[in-house]
Amino acid sequence: MQARRKSELSALQNEILEAVATGVPFAVVADTLCRRAETLAPGAFCTIAGVDAEGLIRPLAGPSLPKSYGEALDGAAIGPKVGSCGTAAYFGIPVEVTDIATDERWKDFQDLVLPLGLKACWSSPIKSPEGRVVGTFAFYYSTSRGPSELERQLVDTCVHLCAIAMERDEVSRRLRHLAYHDQLTGLFNRYAFDEVIARNMAAPARRFGLLLLDIDNLKLVNDAMGHSVGDAVIREVGQRLSSPGSGMNVYRLGGDEFAILCRDCDNAEQMAELAGRLLGQMEQPYECDRNTIILQVTIGGVLSDHGDTGADMLRQNADLALHHAKRVARGGYVLFHPGLRSAIQCRTEQIALLDKALDEDRVLAHFQPVICMRRAKIVGVEALARIRTDEGKIISAGAFAMGLTDSKNAFRLTSCMLEKVAGAMRGWLDQGLELRHVAINLSTVDFQRGNLEERLRSAFSAHDVPLHNLQIEVTENVLMDQDVASQVARLREQGMQVALDDFGTGYASLSHLKDFPLDYIKIDKSFVDSLLTDTACNAIVEALISMADKMKIGIIAEGIETAEQAERLLEIGCPLAQGYFYARPVDGETIATLMRSFGGKIRRQDPATDRLRTPA
Repeated sequence: MQARRKSELSALQNEILEAVATGVPFAVVADTLCRRAETLAPGAFCTIAGVDAEGLIRPLAGPSLPKSYGEALDGAAIGPKVGSCGTAAYFGIPVEVTDIATDERWKDFQDLVLPLGLKACWSSPIKSPEGRVVGTFAFYYSTSRGPSELERQLVDTCVHLCAIAMERDEVSRRLRHLAYHDQLTGLFNRYAFDEVIARNMAAPARRFGLLLLDIDNLKLVNDAMGHSVGDAVIREVGQRLSSPGSGMNVYRLGGDEFAILCRDCDNAEQMAELAGRLLGQMEQPYECDRNTIILQVTIGGVLSDHGDTGADMLRQNADLALHHAKRVARGGYVLFHPGLRSAIQCRTEQIALLDKALDEDRVLAHFQPVICMRRAKIVGVEALARIRTDEGKIISAGAFAMGLTDSKNAFRLTSCMLEKVAGAMRGWLDQGLELRHVAINLSTVDFQRGNLEERLRSAFSAHDVPLHNLQIEVTENVLMDQDVASQVARLREQGMQVALDDFGTGYASLSHLKDFPLDYIKIDKSFVDSLLTDTACNAIVEALISMADKMKIGIIAEGIETAEQAERLLEIGCPLAQGYFYARPVDGETIATLMRSFGGKIRRQDPATDRLRTPA
């Protein structure tokens, strides 16, 4: 008898261990174990329950008891008087109840079990290797009795097998969670996103929306406050994205990029509403480590029926919308449309065009004169990049402007232009044409590399050209960065002049004129174009000229193309002008000829007082 019992227990153990080792789902393993235990212990009804991290009972198997019984117990908290299983889990010891009808521990649960004809219950805790109770294994009886010695041996084996199976299931669930979830935010990860997108695209036709977004200026947060704060910002954004409601899944794809899949969005209006809601979630300032951070994200979206042939194309279209949004609507939302693909293709081609021209030294510096309107003399020039094509044609910056959205190209172009501008200025000085300044445009990229002063000094000292002959032009958007503004102030202290380019096309805040370190304001061509036809535009330009004069800031009107525009600007006191009406951008030799024609040698004045503002 003993040998047969040992053989039966060994067979049970082998069967369950093989199921665990081969990856059989835990629910199947638990059901099999209960049924086999009931076969070896006639008259016993077996159940297995789990205990979750909150201490709640979660029935897992009980094939011989009604399903409603397990459902009634699901979610009950373990405790000192919670039947046999809840009490065994609470104290971590076996609990034998031989008469449910009279035992205090069953008082609140008698109505569930007595109508089933069950009169006794023996429950044993199942523990993890660390000793934490993770479940219970129980025998119910239809008579008032306790377990036999053979049943005790059986339960010992079953509890051991349950512990192994539950540990394996926990490890498997943890690995599945790691495989599909991002560790920093707890959101679904790229692997989960790829699977879900593939399933949605393979399913019967149904329109859904996809949003891609990333966090603006996260690099500045990391650089200024540390990566721990940057990680906290990523977590906060993830939490805020997850809060708007149901009908969507949020994924962190990596870095500062997130994806949102919305199955309930099937038109552009719903997509815009969702994007607006998500942007609104970022409005509340985020307090972290004694820092107040304004969160900002940019969003690109796509609907799944834009002629997409698969998940890759859908994702690519959302990427195109996001990249376009970052260029034209940073902090906002752009929905994909087929025209964006042409724009991105154009950008790619222009990046390649500029990169190749830089490699082959086919970038040229042309110069457009800045004219003193009252004296009709050249008092400065602006350096503008041009490319000579393989066929010898000269193309202007408009033909490769999108190539400058690549940071590597932008950085290389500035280096190339600095060298060519310094060389041209040296040539003019050698001819006795001492020009007060040459303006060169700088971008955000030039300031971000951290070695701008060294680059400027190196290029000009190599040609023995003083830095006070250089004027740097920056836009309002560039100057909004406090670090950039600080660098500009240092350059100005070294004798270089600073011009605010394209004024009126960026933030256009008058307070910036007070806060920024400026020598000149360049009125954008759009104002000049409307000067004669738009009363409000005329008033703005007139007021700006008057204000700049009182603030001792020079002012230059750009894009003058007609005599009427020039005459009106002269009437309202604009001192300096630039545009096709006077001269188009030309090469260095032609500029030298123009300088001689516009009054010969331009006498250099005291840099401390000369702002190129022409006296009346």
